[in-house]
Amino acid sequence: MIVFGTDGWRGIIARDYTFENVRYVALATALYAKKLEKKPTVVIGYDARFLSKEFAAEAACVMASKGVVVHLTDKISSTPQVSFATKQKKATLGVIITASHNPAEYLGYKLKSNIGGPAFPEQIAALEKELEGIVAKKSDIKIKAIEEYVKEKTVKYFDAKESYLRYIKRKIDFDAISAAKLKVMYDPMHGSGIYTIKELLHDVDEIHADFNPSFGDLHHPEPMAEYLPQLMERMKSGQYAIGLATDGDADRIGAFDEKGNFVDSHKIFVLLMKYLYENKKKRGLVAKNVALTSMVNLYCAKHNIPLVETAVGFKHVSKLMATEKVLIGGEESGGLGTIVHIPERDGLFNGLLLLEMVAVTKKPLSVLVDELEAEFGVHRYRRRDVRVTQKTKQDILKAAARSPKKLGRYDVERIETRDGYKFFVKGGWLLIRASGTEPLVRFYAEAENMTQVNELLDEGLKLK
Repeated sequence: MIVFGTDGWRGIIARDYTFENVRYVALATALYAKKLEKKPTVVIGYDARFLSKEFAAEAACVMASKGVVVHLTDKISSTPQVSFATKQKKATLGVIITASHNPAEYLGYKLKSNIGGPAFPEQIAALEKELEGIVAKKSDIKIKAIEEYVKEKTVKYFDAKESYLRYIKRKIDFDAISAAKLKVMYDPMHGSGIYTIKELLHDVDEIHADFNPSFGDLHHPEPMAEYLPQLMERMKSGQYAIGLATDGDADRIGAFDEKGNFVDSHKIFVLLMKYLYENKKKRGLVAKNVALTSMVNLYCAKHNIPLVETAVGFKHVSKLMATEKVLIGGEESGGLGTIVHIPERDGLFNGLLLLEMVAVTKKPLSVLVDELEAEFGVHRYRRRDVRVTQKTKQDILKAAARSPKKLGRYDVERIETRDGYKFFVKGGWLLIRASGTEPLVRFYAEAENMTQVNELLDEGLKLK
C-alpha cells in the first residue's frame, strides 16, 4: 500500500518499499510534472540507506522514459541539498529517496516543490490522484538502462553538495565562529550529514560519521536524547562548546550544551526565534505546529508577533513561507525553517546558526537556555511513541474524541482538534495523534515539571 503521510511515503524495504512500487510513484511524479510544465525537469537525490542509490536510479529512469529531464545527484545527498538544488535549478519538482529518521529497514520518497521546500498538501493530493490510476491498472512501465538515458541527456548527474555548501558559507557568520574559537562535536547518525561539516568548520570532531546503512549501534537516526548516548558522553567531557546531531536525511537538529545537557527542539526553536528577532533584527510572522512548546506563544505575545498554528507536517509551514514573510516556522521534531534560508528544514544549517548565536552573543548555550526559563518559566516536555495495531489505534482515537472531562487528577479546560486531540489542563497540555508515517500513536505533553508531564502521558495511554 502506497500512502503519503505527513512527510512523504515510507515503507519497509522489500515488503512495501519495492522497485515496482517506486516505479509507480515515479511514473505518477512524471505525469504530474508534465501537467505543471511542457518541458518538466525533476531533481532526484538519495540518502545513505540500503539501496537508496539504486531506487533513485530506478525513479530517474522511469521519469526519463516519459520525457522528463532528470538531474540526479552523483552521491549521497541530504534533503536540504535536494530542496536547494530544486530551487537553484528552477526544476519543476524535486524528489529525495529517504526514510528520514525511521529505522534502517525503512525507505521513503519525499516530494519537493520548486520553491525549495516540501511539496504543498494540494501537490501531494494531485500526485496521489495520478498514482491511484497507475496502481489500479498495474501499469507496465518499460525502461532502459540508465546509461542510455545519460547518453540521451535526459538523465544528468550533478553534485548537490558543492553548491549547497557554497551557499551555506555565505549565510552563516563563520568569521564570528572562528574568532570565538568554539570547538564542536557533531553526530550525523550515519545519515546524509556525513562528509559535510569538516568542509565548513575547522575545530570539529565527529562520531557516527561513516557510511553505515544499518546505522550501527543506533536504533534509528532521530536526534532525540534517548538515541544520542554516545554524543552525550562526549559532551560531558567539557571539551566542546556545543554538540550537534542531525537525523537520517539531515533536516532535523538536536543539540547538547557545553555541560552535556540535551537542548530539545522546543528550546532550539525559541532560541533561534529570539536570535533572529533580537540580534539579527529580522521580522515576519511565526508558524508552529500544534505539538511545539507554548513558549513560542508567550514570546510572540510579548513582542506582538503574528503567530500561526498548523497541523503536524512541515509542508504546512513551507506553503505559508511561499506566500507570507515567515520569521521562523517548524515543529517539535527538530525540523524548522527560517527567513535567512530556503523554506525547508535543515538540521546542519540550523545547528550552525545555533553555533553562530553562541559566538555572537558571547554566552554559552547553557546560559542562553537558562535565560529562556528565567523569561518564560519552566517548560518540560516529553513524547512517547507507541506502536499499536490498527484496532488499538482507532480505539485510542475514539476515546479521545469522546472529550474526557478529566485526565487523572487534572480537569480538562479546553480541547483543540486541529491535528489529533490536544487537551489543555492547568499548567500544561497533552496531545494525542496518529503518526502519518509510521504505525504509531504519538503522545506529547508539556508542563511545568516532569512529574506532571509523565502523569499526563500515563493518562493518555489509559484512554481506550
